[in-house]
Amino acid sequence: MPRTWASLAISILADGHGFKFSEKDGWSEDRLEVSVRAIDVGGTGLKASVLDARGQMLADPVRVETPSPCPPSVLVEALVQLVKPLPAFDRVSVGFPGVVRHGEVITAPHFGNAVWRGFAFAEALAARFATPVRLLNDADMQGLAVIKGAGIELVVTLGTGIGTALFRDRALMPHLELAHHPIHGNKTYNEYLGDKVRQKIGNKKWNRRVRRMIAILHTLTNYDQLYLGGGNAARITFRLPRGTQIVSNTAGILGGIALWEEASDCGGRPAGS
Repeated sequence: MPRTWASLAISILADGHGFKFSEKDGWSEDRLEVSVRAIDVGGTGLKASVLDARGQMLADPVRVETPSPCPPSVLVEALVQLVKPLPAFDRVSVGFPGVVRHGEVITAPHFGNAVWRGFAFAEALAARFATPVRLLNDADMQGLAVIKGAGIELVVTLGTGIGTALFRDRALMPHLELAHHPIHGNKTYNEYLGDKVRQKIGNKKWNRRVRRMIAILHTLTNYDQLYLGGGNAARITFRLPRGTQIVSNTAGILGGIALWEEASDCGGRPAGS
């Protein structure tokens, strides 16, 4: 493997337990030459572009609809086809909308838990791309791109469903699927704040619910900083409380770069390496 390499960052949105690479891992002082093929997989669309090491897009993004239904073989093939127009790559980072561990999918609520549970997604992609692959939850991936690395920082993605990632002094905490935890009566975060319910109740009422969610999460985590991302974050109309900011939806892609600098235990050893 040459000292300078390209990476493919795949951020899947339906939407740190970090270590540092040494020069022998391929991440050296030449890293500014690195280019990243980045993919953002959402509940309705799969998007891809190419980034340099500073996170600047080097190519116009490409987009296709997310397949439905979306079992493992279908998504793998869709990603292979999606990236064909883009330049070559050497490494892969994958952010997935569910719980992942050691390159395998534990839950995939947007695509169907039954067909995805236990699927070695990183290994399957590594075989198709012939490159090492790391797998991480999508909200965790987005968090790697936006956090400042000081204190307790919480990332919440508002998209097809709700994603969360919690960091302490840049270290990624164990992933919590708050999306499936009750927030109001028997309603989960997804059922209370997801895109389907937003379309049903309207943006005004949905904004009131987001405001309530922020207050609950502050009580729960006592965060120092809250980042709101995902496609629906742009629909927030109320004045955000202190310590809260909306971040670009491209952060889910940009985190793929950080994953190769500071990978998590969730990502584990890259498949195909």
